[in-house]
Amino acid sequence: MSQIIPIKELKNTSKISDMCHKADEPIYITKNGYGDMVIMSIEMYEHTMRKNLMYQDVEISEKQIEKGRTKDAKAALAELRKKYDV
Repeated sequence: MSQIIPIKELKNTSKISDMCHKADEPIYITKNGYGDMVIMSIEMYEHTMRKNLMYQDVEISEKQIEKGRTKDAKAALAELRKKYDV
């Protein structure tokens, strides 16, 4: 379940750091009762960025398929073997 804390709790940086490293998701920070920021551990951030890059690659691939820009797998492998002399 998502953790939501008020911005005034950011004063206790050690506690917040522990929360970020224990959480499997971002922690939402509110200001005056409204969403204001999101914080997370570096590990969680890097994991999220890797997933986003993967989704971008999938989106590019789907667009290439829609445009008919595909190759037969055997032909593509043969080109790579020839190119790299393997």
